[in-house]
Amino acid sequence: MSITELGRTAPSSGTEPAVLAEGLVKAFGDHRAVDGIDLEIRPGEIFGVLGPNGAGKTTMLRMLATLLAIDAGRAEIFGVDVAGRPHVIRQLIGVTGQYASVDEQLTARENLRLFARLQRIPAPSARRIAADLLGRFSLEEAADKPIAHFSGGMRRRLDLAASLITRPPLIFLDEPTTGLDPRTRGQMWDTIRGLITDGCTVLLTTQYLDEADQLADRIAVIDHGRKVAEGTPDELKTMVGASTLQLMLAEPGEVPAAVEAVRRGLGSEPVLSPEKGRLNVALDQADMAADVLIALRTARISISSVSVAKPSLDEVFLALTGHETETEETR
Repeated sequence: MSITELGRTAPSSGTEPAVLAEGLVKAFGDHRAVDGIDLEIRPGEIFGVLGPNGAGKTTMLRMLATLLAIDAGRAEIFGVDVAGRPHVIRQLIGVTGQYASVDEQLTARENLRLFARLQRIPAPSARRIAADLLGRFSLEEAADKPIAHFSGGMRRRLDLAASLITRPPLIFLDEPTTGLDPRTRGQMWDTIRGLITDGCTVLLTTQYLDEADQLADRIAVIDHGRKVAEGTPDELKTMVGASTLQLMLAEPGEVPAAVEAVRRGLGSEPVLSPEKGRLNVALDQADMAADVLIALRTARISISSVSVAKPSLDEVFLALTGHETETEETR
């Protein structure tokens, strides 16, 4: 069976996971970059792995992609053991990293043909596949220009196109929009959604909370190499209450007293925001907001602004880990 045929006939019944990982561990010296992570990804979904820089996202993905040895635990892709049959795994996956892995001296068309020929695809088929992918990723006008003249977004689209040459049923996207401007990120999101329409399963790692919220059917939150939560975006948001009371204190120095007042009056733990003088209180019911305000007034703590909002993934991550994800915007 050729690689291309394998891609077309990969398991599609949905009876077994696209990815199954149990107790994955990867250590570098005394540091466990991945510390006992379990995952189960269903065929046909976008599964997001959300975490800050250094959380272990890329290390975990590289183990699943056979690029790093698994120190402990086990993993399967469509029922195939990752450690035992790496040559088969590589036929079932496509991998796109944070940085485009294309040859800058070649044109987009030449890059795609080269990748196809490296997969032992005959030259006529390689030409046809390259033309199809250039059209699909809106690169036709730039097809015969050297990659050195491409923007970051164009390079990223070309890199993703190259990972689809063999039509793999599973795509690993490692922070695919890092460093892209908002408009280009939005275009990449549309492209990623299109992969599911074409029958792929996607494992997406990201440090962008909005990206996970917009794209992922389910999300695993990892921090310091461990999975701290998993669920749909809505399920994760309910972990911090039905709504969130957002408070800005008139005097930032009164935050400790405000936290204590909310604890006494409501019996819940406010979440401190990185913004000085702001704290968020999870509300199981909207009318609990009045109880919080009464508790603060009783403690003679003045509020400069107050609002009630639906929980966001930012608040979920902050509540679970005690810190924000670190992105270009927060550095």
